[in-house]
Amino acid sequence: MGVQTRSATEAMNDGLFTCFISQVEPKNIKAALLENSWVEAMQEELQQFNKLHLWNLVDLPKNKVPIGTRWVFRNKKDERGIVIRNKAFLVVHGFYQEEGIDFEEVFTPVARLEAIRMFLAYAAYMDFTALYGLHQAPRAWYETLSKHLLDNGFTRRAIYQTLFKRKDGADTILVQIYVDDIIFGSTNPRLCTEFEEVMRSKFEMSSMGERKFFLGLQVDQSESGILIHQEKYVKEILTKFKMTESHPYKTPVEVRHCLSPDLDGESVDQHLYRSMIGSLMCLTASRPEIMFVVCLCARFQANPKLSHLIAAKRILIYLKYKPKLGLWNPKNNLFDLLAYSDSDYGGCNLDQKSTSVGC
Repeated sequence: MGVQTRSATEAMNDGLFTCFISQVEPKNIKAALLENSWVEAMQEELQQFNKLHLWNLVDLPKNKVPIGTRWVFRNKKDERGIVIRNKAFLVVHGFYQEEGIDFEEVFTPVARLEAIRMFLAYAAYMDFTALYGLHQAPRAWYETLSKHLLDNGFTRRAIYQTLFKRKDGADTILVQIYVDDIIFGSTNPRLCTEFEEVMRSKFEMSSMGERKFFLGLQVDQSESGILIHQEKYVKEILTKFKMTESHPYKTPVEVRHCLSPDLDGESVDQHLYRSMIGSLMCLTASRPEIMFVVCLCARFQANPKLSHLIAAKRILIYLKYKPKLGLWNPKNNLFDLLAYSDSDYGGCNLDQKSTSVGC
């Protein structure tokens, strides 16, 4: 595929946009309070708590020990690695929780929240119903969000419980939830606009527009269809493992590979090998052609040898050959699925079993 060049106007707009966003993540609350962008991020987080009624000012009950909190600051980036948002999270020290604790039994002192003292002039205790770091927080957030969607005409999928659907005549809208990130699409743009209004009626939600980057997946939409790929991630792991200068292979594994436990082979760094395998596993979501060889190499993580490391490096070098290869979904949904397989009888080096028999 060709590479699109960005105009000077787009580059200038990026520069102007990033002027209002901090490029550095503060290490603590004192550093964050020195920058307006992080103060605004903290205020946004606290305003969201108020809107969702996540806390109440109360006196600390007898025999109750308050749990501490801390602020976590993160820069959210787009597919080009440009910081597009400063996000502050107020996190409770959930590791102090005891098993079986109820929602109404989580308290933290206001005085220790520091930034909240900008809004409150007296010390008290806050009773949290759900907050980052609490054991029950993910469930509480999901229940709140799913109830709001169900109340507004959505139905929840039986198997994928984070996928919601609503039909409006011949049109359909799908909503996929991943913690506090939401991706949605519809056969009618009107339903997308209505969904944003439904969400903003209860939550503080910022719309990122047409989805181009989600959970590490890049989404290229055109009039002919949609391509889902991980080109940015491929380049990152090639740089991480110093494989950018290697001459690329056209296949991820040798035609007649001989990978086995290789117990007499030269041992290699386990941490390096496992890091490679873990990085490659994250690619199999959009690169099914490397699934077989990655899973094959993953068998030897307990005692990796030089032969296994060479095989893992070959996969990385192959990725350099076509870094933007991915899943293509044409607009008309008509496409031919083409695959190749060798008949294999007793070809597995580990147990002499057949891996494909015949297709």
